Amino acid sequence: MKSIVITGSTRGIGRGLAQSFLARGCKVTVSGRSQAAVDSLVEELTAAFAGSQVAGCACDITRQADLQGLWDCAKAAFKRVDVWVNNAGISIHRAPLWEHSEADLAAIVDANLKGMLLANKVAMAGMKAQGGGQIWNMEGFGSNGMAQPGLAAYGATKRAVNYLNKALRKDAAGTDIQICTLSPGIVVTDLLVGDYDLNSPEWQRAKRMFNILADRVETVTPYLADGILRANQDGAKVAWLTMGKAMRRFLAAPFRKRELFADLPC
Repeated sequence: MKSIVITGSTRGIGRGLAQSFLARGCKVTVSGRSQAAVDSLVEELTAAFAGSQVAGCACDITRQADLQGLWDCAKAAFKRVDVWVNNAGISIHRAPLWEHSEADLAAIVDANLKGMLLANKVAMAGMKAQGGGQIWNMEGFGSNGMAQPGLAAYGATKRAVNYLNKALRKDAAGTDIQICTLSPGIVVTDLLVGDYDLNSPEWQRAKRMFNILADRVETVTPYLADGILRANQDGAKVAWLTMGKAMRRFLAAPFRKRELFADLPC
C-alpha cells in the first residue's frame, strides 16, 4: 500500500487523515511541531490499528531542514513517499487587518505561505529523485476568492494555494510528479473555533451557519482519504463541500437541525 506523509497531523484534519489512511492499510508518517506529541500519536495509532505501519517526526514547516528531516524519516521507514499531504497551517484571530500585530502577520505568512512553498520544494525534489509521487495542497477559506471581514490575512494566504498549484504543475511538466488539491470544506477543529470570541454575537451568527455547512473531522477525513487513494491524475481535486451539497443543506436546514458545538461553553 501507499506511503503517506501528512504535515500537521497530531490533531484536527491531519490526525483524522492519518487514522483514515491507516484504516485503509497505508503506511503513514505523521508530524507536528512537538516531538513529544508526535511520539504520543505514533504510540496511540500503533495501538489502535493492529499491524499498522506508522512513523513520526517533529517538523516546523517554516524550516526547510525540518521538512527535509520529515522526508528522510518517511524514506527510512518505508523506502519511498507516494503521497505528501500539505495540511499544516495556522489562523489568527478574526480582526480588521490594522488591528493585527506585525508578529501575527509574519506568523501566518510564514506558516501558510512560506511553509507551503518550502514543503512543496522538499517534496518535489524528493519525488523527482525517486521517480514520481503525488502532492496534495490544502485549500481553505479564501482559496476560491471569497472574502469576509477579519480574514484578510488568512484568506490571502489560502488564495495563494490556487496560483501555487497551477504554477507547480507547470514546473512538474515532463515528470511523474502530480500536483493536486484537497478541499475539506468547513470542519469543526480548533482552527475553526479559535478565530472567535465564543461570547460574541459574531460567534452566534457564525455558529448558525456552521451548523448547516460544517462537519466533524471523523465525517470528512474518510471521504478525503478515499479520494486521494483513487486519484491518479495530475491536477486532481478532492472536495467535500461542493456547491451542490451546500445548496441542498441550506434548503434542508429548516427541517434538519444540527448541533455541532454542544460541548463548547457557548
